[in-house]
Amino acid sequence: MYELIKESINSDESALELAKSKKDVEAVVDAISDLSFEDTMKLGMRFKKFPIGCDLTEIVVGTCASDLSKKDLLGNCLLANMIGAPIHICAYAFSDIAEKYSKRGIEVMEEVYNATDVPLDLDHFGKYGAMRFPKQIVGCGGDCYNQGPSFTECPRGRIHERLTDKEKQEEADKEKWVKLSSSVAINLTSEQCGEAHAAPLDEAMDLAHLAKKYNKGLEAIMFVGDGYDELITGFKKALEIGVDVFVIEGGPFNRCENTNESFAKAIAMSRILNPGKVVATNGAYESECRAGLRSGLNVIITGFPKNHHGYMCGFEPGTAKRGKFGLPRVIKIMNEEINHGPTRVPVQRDELLALTHAVKLAGPENIYPNTIGSFTIGDAHWVTIQNSKMYQDMNLPFSLDEITSQVKGDSVSLHGGRFVSWIVAKELDSKGIDEIIITDSNPWVEKVSVNNLQEELNATIIQGHADDKSVGNIANESIITTTIPQIHNIIKSKIPHAINII
Repeated sequence: MYELIKESINSDESALELAKSKKDVEAVVDAISDLSFEDTMKLGMRFKKFPIGCDLTEIVVGTCASDLSKKDLLGNCLLANMIGAPIHICAYAFSDIAEKYSKRGIEVMEEVYNATDVPLDLDHFGKYGAMRFPKQIVGCGGDCYNQGPSFTECPRGRIHERLTDKEKQEEADKEKWVKLSSSVAINLTSEQCGEAHAAPLDEAMDLAHLAKKYNKGLEAIMFVGDGYDELITGFKKALEIGVDVFVIEGGPFNRCENTNESFAKAIAMSRILNPGKVVATNGAYESECRAGLRSGLNVIITGFPKNHHGYMCGFEPGTAKRGKFGLPRVIKIMNEEINHGPTRVPVQRDELLALTHAVKLAGPENIYPNTIGSFTIGDAHWVTIQNSKMYQDMNLPFSLDEITSQVKGDSVSLHGGRFVSWIVAKELDSKGIDEIIITDSNPWVEKVSVNNLQEELNATIIQGHADDKSVGNIANESIITTTIPQIHNIIKSKIPHAINII
């Protein structure tokens, strides 16, 4: 394992082998702990590459705080929806806001659900439903983040206090919250070191079972902690539960000597271990955010003013405190650290719509955690999107069967080599097509798609070497398998007779 991880720093082929192999948590943590900062970043970014891992860079936005009005909360949610940012639901704040209007928390959740269509990410949820906290917690100024490293729990010793009587009053609504959500977050920090910082494990397990009951994406929140034993404990428990997204919290809960390097290593470890191949942070200083983005981080959870995620990511000790508007700052940091590829940084509404189209076309029976060849079809984002209103409301111009039924002849070229082409290729193979040519502007995408499809399909799979026009003229039929309109239109101009999927 150690040698394979070292080889994967500079080798795509070794990284593919590592991705396919069975991995031992301690061996992965040991190997990456020995790497230099530079090699750690190289390794993490190699695993943020199709199809080894998710290559999107995304913001998830906390829109709520207990002392906001309902009008302001809904306005924040509408703005997040306009830019295509998934909304992070702090359930306690929704319930606190609802109480001011003599409503139940689930009623505010329903209003947000009805007003938006982006994925909704449920957090601060426990065995009775929405967690409820005393005023000194919901109005916390962010002492731990503002003071700086390092802590195992709240510096004032006041977490994890709960108003359980209030929670029990709305226990009947518990499953409704999960049904309306796209993903659910559980907190494993009580298992690592922070017994006073999070609910006990039995609540996380209860919620994990409920999330799986309704096929929701499952996230696990963990500390960087001491960077070794505590990370191993968190990773093992997350894998045992079967989470889809690792959420790594640094900031004052990163107690390592070199915090930036340790944060980067935690991200790289997550990239290799995480079954969903999506890695996020809910709290990290600006320097950690930058190190994480250079090491394969997909998602930063940020927030509107007064929301605690507004200060937890992107600020430093002395400036990280309640009232900060983290969203624009995180967007700026992302744009400074990430090279722009075919999608914008961070992903915006157009890309989210294109991805939703791909997920709906593929169908729930095909997507993550289901596989073709050695890899899942998509990643945890695909499950999350499937549970969004955007997915439910999307009308497809053509079904997968309608697209493939138009094919005449034995040779088909697929233009756009990512996951949609895998699904279309599998469908064509089931209909007895002899030859499938995959072409994509990225040679790596072409090569890996061809090799992976050939593992499972009977048809001969051929690499098209990014030559859409020539390949389109050779094949009996051509299908444009990208759901991004701009790319689709460019390919269509080269192959006017190609079959469309959008």
